[in-house]
Amino acid sequence: MFSQTYDFFFLISSYLVGSIPFGLVLSKLIKLSDPRFHGSKNIGATNITRLSGYKFGFLTLFLDIFKAYGTIKFAQFFYPELVIWGSFCVFIGHIYPVWLKFRGGKGVAVFLGILASFSVGLTVVFIITWALIFFVFRYSSLSALSACVSTFLVSYFSYNETMVFLISALNLIIFIKHFENIERLIKGEEKKFF
Repeated sequence: MFSQTYDFFFLISSYLVGSIPFGLVLSKLIKLSDPRFHGSKNIGATNITRLSGYKFGFLTLFLDIFKAYGTIKFAQFFYPELVIWGSFCVFIGHIYPVWLKFRGGKGVAVFLGILASFSVGLTVVFIITWALIFFVFRYSSLSALSACVSTFLVSYFSYNETMVFLISALNLIIFIKHFENIERLIKGEEKKFF
């Protein structure tokens, strides 16, 4: 009974931690225009960077990564049987935050935080792929999607079924959230980062 209560509390807490909209919070603190109504209308690091510069963009990125990384590391020590479910909860919290009428980020930074909590190797694959694609094409969205695909491929051939399932499910959601970006990339209308 108590164990189930604690498990439920952990999963709800994971969702709530994931739902903290750091991009929006930072925008309020520095008195920036609401990112939900400017630029790409997203609260993620890319839009914050465009609206306020690299300093706050990187801070948003770090905080979004760390909220996922910290949550999963906590689970690995205290709730090892709930690590996968905790990953889903913190991820869903970021994308569908209750505070913002379930309209949050696109999940890339949180996905990276989850990867980092499980595997240094997959994290390196993600970062290298993202960097290579970004510096060649300068599209943040294309870089993120390419990095997601590369981590899936590496995990498929190198990791267990549970990890492959987790990465596949999160990648699917990320691709769905990037549907408009994909359309613009195909049409040649996607905005380059610089």
